[in-house]
Amino acid sequence: MGRVAGKVAIVTGAAKGLGLAAAELLAEERATVVLTDVDAVAGAAETTRLAERGFAVSFEHHDVTRPEEWDRVVGETLRRHGKLDILVNNAGVAWIADVETETLEGWRRLNAVNSDAVFLGTQKAIAAMKGHGGSIINISSIEGIVGEPGLAAYNASKGAVRIFTKSAALHCARMGIRVNSVHPGYIDTPMVAKALGELGPDVAKAAHDHIVNVRCPMGRLGRPREVAYGVLFLASDESSFVTGSELVIDGGYTAQ
Repeated sequence: MGRVAGKVAIVTGAAKGLGLAAAELLAEERATVVLTDVDAVAGAAETTRLAERGFAVSFEHHDVTRPEEWDRVVGETLRRHGKLDILVNNAGVAWIADVETETLEGWRRLNAVNSDAVFLGTQKAIAAMKGHGGSIINISSIEGIVGEPGLAAYNASKGAVRIFTKSAALHCARMGIRVNSVHPGYIDTPMVAKALGELGPDVAKAAHDHIVNVRCPMGRLGRPREVAYGVLFLASDESSFVTGSELVIDGGYTAQ
């Protein structure tokens, strides 16, 4: 316990899935955690649950695509806690559409959340961390490394996060601010379930079985907690010489 004790963290998209798992683990390891999400009901409920366990947590409603929302969330964090040590840019959306069926509106909407918001958050966090350092963790995906025919916009957004992270890491290397990306594979989260659900019951089951039994060498979906431990490592001082890296957590999916 206490691997990030005394640190202040913001975790976006923290009402469920990977964001919630990361926020909970950081809180268990004694960070002060600000959970943010557009889902105010779920976000507030999960924050209350964590607070009842004795953790230092709070919730902010947060549309990550809006610069003024970032100003408010980061500003309020600094006002209440005096610093920002960790940012987990986790908020994301996904749906299935190939290059022929995706619309320009859909492309822009998905990239606004998955890519533009990572730029905004990283920029605001750098300003807040200058002078004392910190760790920025951008949640990309294996889909930022390999292509999938039905994920045109999602592939583009996560690929952007991957290479943007390296650019930001190089820019910050002498500032004491580390910037890394995490690349989960297929994890048992509401977002993955929703994306598969768009295919219809029979196709969704076939796709799930193919991922588990054919595509993933470990033969199962990952668990959110397994990704959260990677986030914890990058957030902690244990990774003090790690920046610009890609931490792949995918059960061997991209090793093939």
